[in-house]
Amino acid sequence: MNFLHLSITILAVCAVSTLAAEKNTRIEAIAYVKSQGSDQVSGNVTFIQNACGENVHVRVYITGLTPGKHGFHVHEKGDLTNGCLSMGGHFNPDKMDHGGPHDEVRHVGDLGNIEANANGVVDTTFTDHLISLTGPRTIIGRGLVIHDNIDDLGKTTHPDSKKTGNAGGRAACGVIGVNFVDGVLPCTGGSSTIRLSLSAISMVLFALILNRI
Repeated sequence: MNFLHLSITILAVCAVSTLAAEKNTRIEAIAYVKSQGSDQVSGNVTFIQNACGENVHVRVYITGLTPGKHGFHVHEKGDLTNGCLSMGGHFNPDKMDHGGPHDEVRHVGDLGNIEANANGVVDTTFTDHLISLTGPRTIIGRGLVIHDNIDDLGKTTHPDSKKTGNAGGRAACGVIGVNFVDGVLPCTGGSSTIRLSLSAISMVLFALILNRI
């Protein structure tokens, strides 16, 4: 292998290593939710993002709910000073109408419904493409609210449909906090970091080539 081929090989290995380092950013957050009144709703919701820009996996385990579907949303404030009421409205940085989790038009915090079985238990996992654990759409530090009623996903003529899904009161809530981080943070600007790293590697190799001439 001549020097030029060796240099190209080194550059390729360094590029792959840099990309791998940027991708290796597993973040986990968790919200411990409970009711604020006499009802005994409790449980936890775990959010896992395995790399920058990937979908967030949502693991839900809640007990004590009335059987049936309940609106399930990320709210703008992680504030419990006045119970669930102080968590503000749905997390909606893009100023969109309320919708379902698979709709193009929705709040970032619109996670649809969770469904409790006959024993009042929710035990489910799903993914969401819009929420994030990093960057401008991070949900860390915000509130998670389970509502009394079903979320109509913005599909009815009720005056609150496009605002809240007409999901009723707040049955339980909790603050979303960081639980585990493994990798390089923040994820924002990852591509720029990669470009800078590759640029630096290229400069070193160019200098080595000049020294060989």
